[in-house]
Amino acid sequence: MRSSISADRRLHLRPDLAGLLFASVLVGALLAILYGVSSRATLSGMASGHLLVIAATLGGLGLFTVSLLAAARLSRAAARKAGEETARLRKELLTVEAIVKAEPQVLVFWEQGHGPRVVSHNLGTVAGLPQSTPELLRFGQWLEPASADALKTSLDALFADGRAFNLLLKTVAGGHLEADGRTAGGRAILKLRDVAGHKRDLARILDQHRALARDIRAYRTLLNALPMPVWMRQDDGTIDWVNKAYVKAVEASDEAEVRERQIELIESHQRREMTGALSRGQMYRKQVHLIVGGERRAHDLVALPLEDVTVAAALDIEAAESARGELDRHMAAYERTLDKVATAVAVFGPDRRLGFYNEAYLKLWQLDPAWLQTRPLDGEILDRLREVRRLPEKTNYRDWKSKVLGASRAAPQPEDWWHLPDGRVIHILAEQRPDGGVTYVYDDATERFALESRYNALIDVQRETLDNLKEGVAVFAPDGRLRLFNNAFAQVWKISRGTLKEGPHVDEIIRQCRVLHEDDNVWARVNRAVTAISDVRKPFGGQMMRPDGSVIDFTILPLPDGQTLTTFADVTATKRYERALIERNDALVAADRLKSQFVQHVSYSLRTPLTSIIGFSELLGRPFTGDLNVKQREYLNVIHGESNALLALINDILDLTTIDAGALELRLAPVRAAAIVDAAVHAVRDRLSRARLQIATYGLDDGIALVADENRLRQVLYNLLSNAIGFSEPGQTIHIGCRKEGKIVVFSVADEGRGIAKENQAKVFERFESQTQGSRHRGAGLGLSIVKSLVELHGGRVELVSEPGKGTTVTFRLPEAPMRAVTQTAPPILDELAQLDEAEHG
Repeated sequence: MRSSISADRRLHLRPDLAGLLFASVLVGALLAILYGVSSRATLSGMASGHLLVIAATLGGLGLFTVSLLAAARLSRAAARKAGEETARLRKELLTVEAIVKAEPQVLVFWEQGHGPRVVSHNLGTVAGLPQSTPELLRFGQWLEPASADALKTSLDALFADGRAFNLLLKTVAGGHLEADGRTAGGRAILKLRDVAGHKRDLARILDQHRALARDIRAYRTLLNALPMPVWMRQDDGTIDWVNKAYVKAVEASDEAEVRERQIELIESHQRREMTGALSRGQMYRKQVHLIVGGERRAHDLVALPLEDVTVAAALDIEAAESARGELDRHMAAYERTLDKVATAVAVFGPDRRLGFYNEAYLKLWQLDPAWLQTRPLDGEILDRLREVRRLPEKTNYRDWKSKVLGASRAAPQPEDWWHLPDGRVIHILAEQRPDGGVTYVYDDATERFALESRYNALIDVQRETLDNLKEGVAVFAPDGRLRLFNNAFAQVWKISRGTLKEGPHVDEIIRQCRVLHEDDNVWARVNRAVTAISDVRKPFGGQMMRPDGSVIDFTILPLPDGQTLTTFADVTATKRYERALIERNDALVAADRLKSQFVQHVSYSLRTPLTSIIGFSELLGRPFTGDLNVKQREYLNVIHGESNALLALINDILDLTTIDAGALELRLAPVRAAAIVDAAVHAVRDRLSRARLQIATYGLDDGIALVADENRLRQVLYNLLSNAIGFSEPGQTIHIGCRKEGKIVVFSVADEGRGIAKENQAKVFERFESQTQGSRHRGAGLGLSIVKSLVELHGGRVELVSEPGKGTTVTFRLPEAPMRAVTQTAPPILDELAQLDEAEHG
């Protein structure tokens, strides 16, 4: 302030100094002139008139100088007064600035031609208010959208028309501000102050009002979207609001018409009843019939009392009532039907109480109908049955009861059998109901068990009788399959019992019998007698002279039920030949048994050390036994691989021996084809990787299932995949999959290898037949032989399609339906007997 006043004084003294300087210069000039003139006058004798002129001039200059000095003094006085005024104004300005900054506010003003300027910002208590000027002026970033829009609109009006405003703003952080805008001297001023006292309360009330208004709009939008009529009444009973469904129900044009005319949906007596309940502060709910859209329909009317209004809604239940009525009619029909069935049925609800029982239930348990009408608990019924000794005798009845009831409530047992003290056998089925209840079905299986027992006894008697007959007896069903046979029949024709137990067709039996007797005429008559469809069937018989020297008498007798009885009696008179034949047969059987035992013994003896070798090789390959170099690990892998190959060969030999002995039994069970294929592919993954081959699967539908021995079927696919790997070149692809053809499941394995020549295709399924076809594959030739045997044991067949240079496809077909295992036995004994007979007869 002092520096500015000194500067002003210096500015005011400058004219005075300039005047004095000018006057001094002028006086000096005049004196010089006078001196020159006087000198010349003296020298030249100037006239006295000129001196007077000079004196007058000098006097005027002196007067001017004095006037100039007086003016300079006055100017200095005015400058001093102006400096004092400036100091006073600056002091007042500082006072105003202090007052403005002392108030907690944000002061922003806009001057024409300039941008906004923040004069004061000392408001730091409002949540969400920026402290930096650039962020402060970006109102849309820190104000709520509604507040930012309102402020922008008000500022636009202030800039355009000078229209003042006062707003309550809300930040995104929840803080409240009072915004005051107005104009002053061509400037636009905006003040932002914290809201306090009643204004803060007002701001909160406004927020609540906006939230309530938003909620009301949302609720009304939701209520308008409902298909059911909804309305609100005031305390005086007048309709205050209705939704669109109400307007449509009363066939009004809009909501205003309903309110204006007070169009009622419910009848007057219904309103009185509803008003009475609501006046007591109770919720009103009742099923009523309303006229909606000109149609009388059932509705569920609900009304709720609120503080100063009542809200009501009418839910259309016409469809539900119709469905409930239809359900009741169906339930009544089902109950009438269940009353007529012989199986006892009881239905318990979610509360464990008896809901329904039929006449058979009442007859089975002989309980009091009046007591059953009281809907007793399931546990109470069990207790009553125990009292009258109509439950199984249990040492710990309480645990048994808890187990039965607990299982039926949580996850009902599929079935159970109760053996009652009176000798009855009850079969119980429990089924969980969707509503949480349980349905019990009680089947009295006593008579069925008795019939089965008698039937089994008769079958045993029949079996013992037939097995003790010397004549061979065989009974064929109308479809030509073997239904019954005895030991003598199997012995006469040298057919294994395992094969006969599978019920082969008469064509298969004749095929095996032709080995001993090749008379086509006789077998053709037998075939016609068994399979021909004729109303008149006559018995016939004859005698067969077999090449082995034995004489067989046979009889074919049609039975009344369509079956055919055949008998075969060995009536050979030559005891010597009979004895020799028996001795030779026994010797051959013993030799074959000895051979099989020897092969089995050797195989088992080899498999034990091989298993040890494989186990120790795997052990050596693990990290904890020590690190191996590349060469050692290569040798170890060779040992492990060759040992596994030898073990597989031994297992194949054992399987073939078991099949030849007729001792291989299939463990039939439902299996998924996809799971079998996946397991076989997984087993050869390492070999595929080492051989650098790809594998592709197809048709692996989880819906394809069949009844088979899972392990044996996996063995078949493993052997086929191993064979395909051996005959494939690196980079080629092996295809495996399955499909259904009617009731047949077809499996297929195809490779892209060298293929098999046509003349060699018939030999590939023979034992010890190995065709390298120029590949690296080496083997004992047992894999495909085992495949053929196992597939035929399942009642299927194997097909091979191959062409040199185009790969090989092996397909086998298995029946989908359950089949009894077919035990194959090779006929080497019969062949050797035939050779001995030919040698003896020359």
